Amino acid sequence: MEGGCDAIAFASGMAATTALFQGLQQGDHVIVSRNVYGGTYRMVTQVLRHHGIDFEFVDTKDVENIKQTIKPETKWVFIETPTNPMLEITDIQAVTAVCNQSRVKLAVDNTFMSSYGQRPLEYGADCVMHSSTKFIGGHSDVLGGILVAKDEDLAKRLHFIQKSGGAVPSPFDSWLLLRSVKTMSMRVQKASDNAMVLAKFFEGHDKITKTIYPGLSSHPQHEVAKQQQINPHGDILFGSIISVVFESKDTLDSFLSHTKLFSLAESLGGVESLMSVPYFMTHADVPKDVKAEMDLVPELLRLAVGIEHIDDLISDIEAALVK
Repeated sequence: MEGGCDAIAFASGMAATTALFQGLQQGDHVIVSRNVYGGTYRMVTQVLRHHGIDFEFVDTKDVENIKQTIKPETKWVFIETPTNPMLEITDIQAVTAVCNQSRVKLAVDNTFMSSYGQRPLEYGADCVMHSSTKFIGGHSDVLGGILVAKDEDLAKRLHFIQKSGGAVPSPFDSWLLLRSVKTMSMRVQKASDNAMVLAKFFEGHDKITKTIYPGLSSHPQHEVAKQQQINPHGDILFGSIISVVFESKDTLDSFLSHTKLFSLAESLGGVESLMSVPYFMTHADVPKDVKAEMDLVPELLRLAVGIEHIDDLISDIEAALVK
């Protein structure tokens, strides 16, 4: 699905990300998107740094930041695009050019778009990571992770790390993922279509301070998203994740208490619609000053839009906003 030479399956997305970094040695340097998934931030700062690996977080939206941060010890640039939950977009092709000049490998966390909505290897990335728990699984009933390698040498190394570490998926989980792949294109497309409608609704509502969605022209990287977030049919896909900022935490809490179709939960990519408050949930372990740097505030709500009928979703949100 990603167009690589090989794919290595893991027991979870974090197991996959950790395995990628376990190929490094003491003293190696890695550049990571500043607004990376909270679990990734926790793993590299509280576990892998103790092994002597140097991780540096930068704003990868601006490729110049990457250029200035690369040094002789840099082995990987690890970007997440779109990011969680600020939906910042990194130009994969531009980062590839910088990495090639410095002989640094590029890995992309493609969880938020899935293979249906974005194929980083086609833009020059060396490795792609998915939490297959999300869009590949699609039903919130399985955990999994995938690393897709562009070349055989990297694939062999990752297979060895997977075998040695034992972070393998069970046969039943593998069966569930194979089941889910059959409907992935329909699910991802429908959820993205729903999100576009909801994002426009939120952007025009007076009770919402800010709406963040790559499909809106107001998004700072809207044009970049149009260039690289493309489905297999050649159509632009903006994804099914929306972040909105309320005027106060009390207003946000009240809204959450009045929704009926959206469940409060951390995951995403399933057929059902979910909501989460990243400041206290997915990014709870990220220090307050770091959250402030990325403009992640307690009033931000992340919506993982599902495949329900759009009229039902709009009705649910509208009623909650009124109440």
